[in-house]
Amino acid sequence: MIDATLANFKQEVLEASKTVPVLLDFWAPGAGPGELLGPLLEQLEAAYAGSFKLVRVDAIREEKLSAAFGIQSVPTCILMVGGQPVDSFAGVLPESEIRAFLERHVAPAEESLALEAFDDTDPEAVLQRLQDAVTAAPANDNARFDYVKHLLLLGRDDDAKVAFAPVIAQTGSVRRFDSLKRWMDAIDFVATHADAESAEARFDEKIAANKRDFDARFDKARWLMAGQRWTDALDELLEILMRDKTWSDGLARKTYIAILDIMEAPKPKVADGQIPPEDATVATYRRRLSSVVLS
Repeated sequence: MIDATLANFKQEVLEASKTVPVLLDFWAPGAGPGELLGPLLEQLEAAYAGSFKLVRVDAIREEKLSAAFGIQSVPTCILMVGGQPVDSFAGVLPESEIRAFLERHVAPAEESLALEAFDDTDPEAVLQRLQDAVTAAPANDNARFDYVKHLLLLGRDDDAKVAFAPVIAQTGSVRRFDSLKRWMDAIDFVATHADAESAEARFDEKIAANKRDFDARFDKARWLMAGQRWTDALDELLEILMRDKTWSDGLARKTYIAILDIMEAPKPKVADGQIPPEDATVATYRRRLSSVVLS
């Protein structure tokens, strides 16, 4: 994913779309729906492994581009092929619908070694195959995400940090790397508490005394996240978002999206022309976030 401006639009979009479809994502900072859609599009770009290029456009800053494409609301996505727009959609769609949109114009995604590794039931065999995938293709963000995630799931935090080190500078531009960093930060947060058994109880006491003690709620959410209690952490973050959507510069929303990234399993293989099913729990929590952000 890259950011387009009026200055680089010809090269990054018009010329690039002559060799590979380019999906333009018109969004705006602070607009909740666009910030919810963006991470999903980044995941799909990684999953499609070069079959299309994702380009983000700040609709407010690049008002001339917005006017040229007649953008009336954000998010709006426009697919460019051969220098021309060929299809579009507006708003936040479910992943299955976005995949259906893409597959009208984009070659089907190829399964990667990293995704195939999850077909195995032996955790160590999975880990070895993921490590092999990263060694074979160090620049494959999808493989590295799966590898670091699996290390963390197995509790091998130090190994995960070593595997993550080569891409730590990319957390500002690759959403799923940012998600891994937030998970590792939560693990480090828990490690600073020697009294692990009483810490969660203290968070609950503070929240019971003041339901708007967002610091306590966020600390509890991080505690739950570190313990891989995903839905409990999401529920706590939703409590913050329902009371203050923008608390701490959107920290609760960003952490919520990070947990969804981590929870989502690689898509199962399906027959050609079919759309992989969405994870029911992830889909439910995406809808809940969308409902809160849009309310």
